Amino acid sequence: MGKVLAFDYGVKRTGLAETDELQIIASPLEGVETSTLWTVVERLIATGKYTDFVVGDPSMYGGTAHSDNPISKFIAELQKRYPQIPVHRVDESFSSREAMSAMVMGGMKKSDRRDKKNLDMVSAAIILQRWMNAV
Repeated sequence: MGKVLAFDYGVKRTGLAETDELQIIASPLEGVETSTLWTVVERLIATGKYTDFVVGDPSMYGGTAHSDNPISKFIAELQKRYPQIPVHRVDESFSSREAMSAMVMGGMKKSDRRDKKNLDMVSAAIILQRWMNAV
């Protein structure tokens, strides 16, 4: 088994999360400026540890969102660059709200909760956990 890499994709920032190699635990990895995302993904994929991608999708159940088109473009680019790695879409509804609650309940300092990168990577971990629960 290998790791799964998850994305909470945004036009400005993207949160990343990953599983352990046994795919038991989803953990926040990092939050990055989307302008640097491909450099980060290249670095991670170069480790050879990732077998699947999971991408949060705000329109999974018939809704539409402003971010639909950028997410679709991102997924298409992932598939083009890494055709050997399957991409799974997961409903990301309310993941940011859940992430904020998790950070509060986990005792994260208010100043750290204000850092949007932390929110994005915890959201990515929630999206990844949803996928793990469904498979």
